[in-house]
Amino acid sequence: MTTIYLVRHGQASFGKSNYDELSENGEAQATLLGRYFKQILKEQPYVVAGTMQRHEQTAKLALDECFPDAVIHHNNLWNEFNHQQVFARYEPRFEQPELLKADVAQEQNPRAYLAKIFEGAIGRWTDGDFHHEYDESWPHFKERVETALQQLCDELAKTEPRYAVVFTSGGVISVAIGKLLELSPNRTFALNWAITNTSLTTLRLIGNEAQVLSLNEHHFIKAKRPDLLTWI
Repeated sequence: MTTIYLVRHGQASFGKSNYDELSENGEAQATLLGRYFKQILKEQPYVVAGTMQRHEQTAKLALDECFPDAVIHHNNLWNEFNHQQVFARYEPRFEQPELLKADVAQEQNPRAYLAKIFEGAIGRWTDGDFHHEYDESWPHFKERVETALQQLCDELAKTEPRYAVVFTSGGVISVAIGKLLELSPNRTFALNWAITNTSLTTLRLIGNEAQVLSLNEHHFIKAKRPDLLTWI
């Protein structure tokens, strides 16, 4: 029986011109994750990563701590949706990421403000009236993630490794869980907002079908370095 760990990448560079790069916090989170993997994984896992820079950086930093010789199988089906475009279609000012960051910084409760923007932007993206305005529509993203998950399950059912680790993003993990738990888009993206950086969402493979064991595990961060807990 294979245990699958879906890993959200370490904290990226929110509000900068290149979001797709780990912050210093993100690097430390990935290192801490790797040390935790060294404790819980009894043998080398099958490793998959999206092709985004933050996926690759998280994977390498984590694996350096536990299984430095592990091969990373890259697959762009595990990439995140274009959240910057989703924000910008909701509010054109946010074509410039630094403006969103500046707006958030001015708020008394930055996380609550950003949550409101996120909810509005995702609501527009998942609304059927606007699919044509996005490079990747909500239905296409959902289908892509569900395809990635099923392809992985089919592969693991054949090869039967003890563990598999997938380095990906919060939106992808949320949609995968939404599929398995039959959640609405609103409930799916409520999960997305709660998933912490480098947290683990654990699945168990039965045949070639995945079952949810746990969601958003981050106790290994909270216990060792609570100052590193981030959601954006």
